[in-house]
Amino acid sequence: MSSHGHDAAAAADKRRWIALAIVMTAAFMDLVDATIVNIAIPSIERDLGASFGAIQWITAGYALAFAAGLITGGRLGDIYGRKRLFLLGTAGFTLASALCGFAASPEMLVGSRLLQGAAAAMMVPQVLSIVHVTFPAHERGKVFGLFGAIIGLGAVSGPLLGALLTQWNIAGLEWRPIFLINLPVGVAALILGRKFITESKAPKALRLDLVGVLLVTAALILLIYPLTRGRELGWPLWGHLMMAGSLVVFGALVAYERYKTRKDGSPLVELSLFRVKSFAAGIAVQLTFGVVLGIFFLVWTLYMQIGLGWTPLKAGLTGVPFSVAVSVAAGMSVQKLVPRFGRKVLQAGALTMIAGVLLYLFEAGRYGTGIEPWQMVPPLVVMGAGMGLIVAPLTDAVLSEVPKEHAGSASGLINTTGQMGNALGLGLVAVVFYGSIDDGRLAQAPAEVGAAFTDAFQNSLGWVAGVLAAIFLVMFALPAKPKQHLEGGADEDGTGTDGTGAGATVEKAPALTT
Repeated sequence: MSSHGHDAAAAADKRRWIALAIVMTAAFMDLVDATIVNIAIPSIERDLGASFGAIQWITAGYALAFAAGLITGGRLGDIYGRKRLFLLGTAGFTLASALCGFAASPEMLVGSRLLQGAAAAMMVPQVLSIVHVTFPAHERGKVFGLFGAIIGLGAVSGPLLGALLTQWNIAGLEWRPIFLINLPVGVAALILGRKFITESKAPKALRLDLVGVLLVTAALILLIYPLTRGRELGWPLWGHLMMAGSLVVFGALVAYERYKTRKDGSPLVELSLFRVKSFAAGIAVQLTFGVVLGIFFLVWTLYMQIGLGWTPLKAGLTGVPFSVAVSVAAGMSVQKLVPRFGRKVLQAGALTMIAGVLLYLFEAGRYGTGIEPWQMVPPLVVMGAGMGLIVAPLTDAVLSEVPKEHAGSASGLINTTGQMGNALGLGLVAVVFYGSIDDGRLAQAPAEVGAAFTDAFQNSLGWVAGVLAAIFLVMFALPAKPKQHLEGGADEDGTGTDGTGAGATVEKAPALTT
């Protein structure tokens, strides 16, 4: 090899590591953004005078827009170029972050969060596709390992970063820096991304299914809107009609997807996948697990900061043992446990989480409003360990019996379902948490807030334990031992369709602490 050729190869090598750093930073930004908001919610509530319904939409709106756009975002990248879509998504995300940071009213914040979720749906699916195209197969293992580490870091640092930025109250901006911090990061990713990322498209990209996207979104909004508003308005008739209507729209979606499959073979949802028992069960687990996380993390923040009156930083630090336990257990389950014990590991995870939840329920009742962070460490570590055993191997278990040509569609669906579950869980908080608080009691005696929030927290934990028990049962339908399938379920061109080339590795974590 001539020295000139060698220099060119070295330059190319350096370029692709820079490209990797850029897309990883973007994935990190999305992740931190999903987790950072929770801890600042009480501050947003006070500052903007946001109603509880608005608070739910600030969190659920992001998850909903993200879920609705994920598969389409991946397809747009396959069709028009992943670099182009990544840069567009990053620009949109940065702009939406600025709008969130300068929001003057709860409505503007909700709208900006929807925009931010939609932009993330264009940006995030490109990340794994770009990695797939940029790195040869023998290096991907190392790269995905790095990815896992970054995701673990995001899950731990999101709540802490949110707590610090809120607590410091920089320039009197209170919660706003949690969004404004994305501006310099986003601008740098755009400038460097233009220069260092190589453009790629899929040779046989699937067509878009915008009708499918509209139907899914409509069905979800018909379900979640009345859940978030119903309690405040005394459960009016239109709320029940909307929820019933969501079932009708889901039915229309199934019918339309069948038609679309016959017409051009590019449905949004590949219905044939649901004939694979393990896939259908896995999607059910993913959805209900998303619901659990949606309920728990929002309720937990409200309990610690409003019920117990803790500062954002105290609440943020209390969550650290949980995040560490998730990361440690996730690493162990994938490397050591699942290859030996298969499905039993996931089921052990569900039972461990139930044990943690029940322990927390017991402690919240026993210590009341005098509970200390160190007393919360045991239940949180147990819950975190259980969660780590589930989240990391779940995707592989769900994909293990899916035909290779559908691996991309399937992993796109897994991500989407997890986010939908999350949005639904956040919507249900009005029912399981606020539904058990008597507003009259709070109005008469503000001193009762702590006791009322503690009761509501216990009520919510009871629900969470029940849902986890259902998840445990559904897991019996997962394959006993995951088959060793092709790394990332690649297509002929080495990237997954729907832009989720590497299975759902990157999107497992936002669920962690949204």
